[in-house]
Order: sequence, then C-alpha cells, then structure tokens
Amino acid sequence: MVQMRRTLPADSEGAGALDAAAIAQVAAEAWPPTRDPEELHEALCGWSLIPVGQVASLAHFQQLAADRRATTLTVGGRDFCVPAERLDLVRRAYPQASFDPPITQPPGGRAIPESPEACAAEILRGWFECSGPLRASHLAEMLTMPRELVDQALAQLEAEGQILRGRFTPNPAEVEGEWCHRNLLARIHRLTIGRLRREIEPVTTAAFLAFLNRWQHLSPGTQLHGVDGTLQIIRQLQGAEFPAAAWESEVLPRRVAKYQPEYLDDLCLAGEVTWGRLSPHPAFEREPEENKSRRVRPTRVAPLAIFLREDSPWLLAAPQPSPQESLSHPAREVLAAMDSHGASFFTDLTRSTGRLSSEVEDGLWELVAAGLVTADGFENLRALLDPKRRAGQGKARTRRPRHAPGRWALLRRAGTPPTGHAEIFARQLLLRWGVVFRDVAAREPVAPPWRDLLGALRRLESRGEIRGGRFVEAYLGEQFALPEALDLLRAIRRSGETAVSLAREDPGTRLVEGLVSQNGLLFGQPTDVPRA
Repeated sequence: MVQMRRTLPADSEGAGALDAAAIAQVAAEAWPPTRDPEELHEALCGWSLIPVGQVASLAHFQQLAADRRATTLTVGGRDFCVPAERLDLVRRAYPQASFDPPITQPPGGRAIPESPEACAAEILRGWFECSGPLRASHLAEMLTMPRELVDQALAQLEAEGQILRGRFTPNPAEVEGEWCHRNLLARIHRLTIGRLRREIEPVTTAAFLAFLNRWQHLSPGTQLHGVDGTLQIIRQLQGAEFPAAAWESEVLPRRVAKYQPEYLDDLCLAGEVTWGRLSPHPAFEREPEENKSRRVRPTRVAPLAIFLREDSPWLLAAPQPSPQESLSHPAREVLAAMDSHGASFFTDLTRSTGRLSSEVEDGLWELVAAGLVTADGFENLRALLDPKRRAGQGKARTRRPRHAPGRWALLRRAGTPPTGHAEIFARQLLLRWGVVFRDVAAREPVAPPWRDLLGALRRLESRGEIRGGRFVEAYLGEQFALPEALDLLRAIRRSGETAVSLAREDPGTRLVEGLVSQNGLLFGQPTDVPRA
C-alpha cells in the first residue's frame, strides 16, 4: 500500500508536498540506459514504442533496423521506433500506422490483447514503469494516441492498481491531474521524507523552551482571552494532569489573560468540559493485602485533568478501578450511594449515607483523589479546596461545600481503548507540545506505550500530515512535529528569543527538570510533580 501525501502549492513549506528533486531523481533512475544497441533494444521492449527524437543514439537504432530487430512506425506525421517483439501489440493500438521497413514479429513472447484499449494500456504500462508522474494530455500528444483511448487505458491500469492518480509535481498553475506508477511513487515518497527530515536544523534546548512558552500561550502577548480562550487551552492541555490546586492558581491564569473562575464554570455547566483524575491511583495498583497499608488520602496536590466531554471516551479508556480496602468507610458509602442513585447533590449524599456533612466532604475528597468521581461544575472542587469553607468559615452560600450548585457523579471509564486510540492520543500530544518525542510522551500519565505512539506518528508522517526528523538537539530518538510548529521553531531560531520562567506545575517545567549539564545538555531522569 502506498500512502498518499496531501498536495500543497509549490511555494508552501507544508508537510504534504512531494519534493521536485525527488521526483526528478526517481524519474532519472527509472529511465533505462541505452548505451549500445542491446540496451536500446531492451528499453524498446519496455516502452513498446518511442518517438524517434527521444532516442539517445540513432546509430544504435539503425543497427537494430538493419538486423530487422526494430522498425519505424509512422502515424499522424510522426515517426516512432518499435521493436520487433512488440510489433503486433503496437499494430492493434495504431491500426492506421505504416511501418518502414516492414518486418514480422518473432514467434513466442507474451499474448497480445484483443482490444485496442487493452493494447494501449499495455503500452502505457511500460511508460509508467520507467517515468515519473505523467499527465494524460502529455501521453496523448507524445504517443500520438487519441485522448479517449488514453483515458480508457489509464482507467484500466488504475483498476489493476498499477498506477495512482493525484497531483504530484509542485506546479500551482497546473490544474490537470497526474498519474504515476505505485512503486516509483513510493520511492519518491521515501526520498521526500528523507529530504524533509534533513532540512530542519535542530534547535537548542533554550530555543525549544522559548517555543514551548509561545506554543502553550505562556509568553507575554500570546495569552488567550475569555471563555473561548479557556476552552482552547483546555483542548490543548486535556490529558495532562496537574495538582488540583494548581489549575486556577497557575495553569489557567498564566495562559488566559485576566482569567476569571466564571470562564471554567460556564464551560462545565454547559456540558462542554469536565474534570477528574485520569491516571490510576497507586493504591489501586497493589495487591489487596498490600492496599491495607496504602490508603487514598485527600490532598491538594492530587493530580487532576480538565478535558472535553466529547473526548472522554478515549481519555478514560483505562479499566474501572476497584477501590477494595483503599477507601475509608465514609468514602465507600458515598461511592455506593452514587452507584445506586446516580448523580447526586451534596444534600442527597448526606441524607442517603446518614453521615455527617464533614464525613461526606472527606469521602468526596478521597473519591476525587482516587479518580472515581467528578461533578457538574468546577465549583464543587473549589469548595473542597478552599480551607476556609472546609473549616466552616464564611457566610451563607460560601460556608460549606455542600452548597456548590452541581451534582456529584461517578467518573466511569470505558475499560478498553477505542479503535485508533494511539493515533488519537498522538494528535493530542502534537497539539499540546508541537514537537513530540519519547521523552515528552514519558511525562504523559495516561499516554499509550511509546511503541504504539511511534507507529501512529510514523503513519501521520507517511500521510504528509506531520514532519519527522531531529528538531531539538538535546533529545535522542525520532522526533515529530506539526508544520506550524516548525514554522514557529524557525522564527524563534532566527530571532534568538530566550525562554521566560515557567511555573513548576507547567508541562514545560516538568519536561526540562531532568536536563543536566555535562559537556552540553543531556536528558536525565524525569522529575514529576508530587502525586497522591
């Protein structure tokens, strides 16, 4: 199977355009040599016929004609060289042609098709096997063949899977499509990828940090605005987990100008986004007898993610955790109440469990930290995070978290990844980082194994959607980037921009904390945020 690259204008630096130099190189390599009569005769058997003006040495052809191994075909006032072995095939495709000198086809050889369309297809097959991309109009003119007959032959070859149709040569002014042999197109594709991988000069780690600041809207002047900007930030960061208290103290305010909690509330209550822990809690990864000593503890640094509801099926692809003995009795009773009654308000949970409000609060905190529950709004989480409200301080609606205007619900997981899970996640990493490599994926808590992501990224590169190569010099292994990310990397390298400081909770900081200096920057062991 040949992966087709998307066609872009010749003046574009997009990832999908085939390289003109690669096309010319493959076409030159496929064209057969004709250094002596024997090589010319072998090439003629492949072409079936060729205009006399395109023969490199007429002396070689004259030698073949003198030996009655080739002849000259005249049609439409043009002369063509034809080998004796292809004489009957050419005669059926050109019934009005004349031959000089008249010769006969030697016995044996391949069977000759009956219809002129099949004979024309056999002639074009030979040309495509030794040429680059060709247009139907060019073939009709070059071979003095009716355009209708050429179109019929091309349709037959396409149906056989021998040639592929597209726009391969970078030429914005040309509107007619092209055809190319699938094997030669695959070679052109490989050469194009190799050229694309070599043309980008790797940037330093400092330049990469400056890129991350701008890509993730941390640099001054790059912040987004309002509810729509908040939604775009969540779309970029979904799947990444940060400490619960950091979302509205560091992560969102640094990326959304004049951030207001109402932005996130509107998105949650409108059903566009939700939140919860995606990664499994360490207590659920142990054997049941070990869980007795490893309990879920409510903490402000519990890792939580905010994500789009429509993307929850692939983000929550992990199996549903089994709390067993890791939860306190109040937490288990609250969990059982929601499992039995569905989404519930705080007052419903206190009534159904018969527990004190403070016990229900602690139970909800445990379930949030364990990745078992979520809520309609983010105000529910703020109520648990605010120590004054937890202590009963404040007045009226701000006193207790049970007054948060939203229901608590189970965070249900799909159990099995959907089809194409690795490619979906690879696209998300590209959106978040711009440039993706193994050390980036290692810092994603719920990412598929790198071997799966690597296969998906290679497929995206083969389709021309992204670029592969070496873009950041301090990191080893294959690297992949969005075309727009490479444009930004080039701009930063030309300007010499340096990075501003990142918050500790930001992905950029966690990425580079493992960098150490020893004869340059080398990648060390990852350092993660505290995890509950």
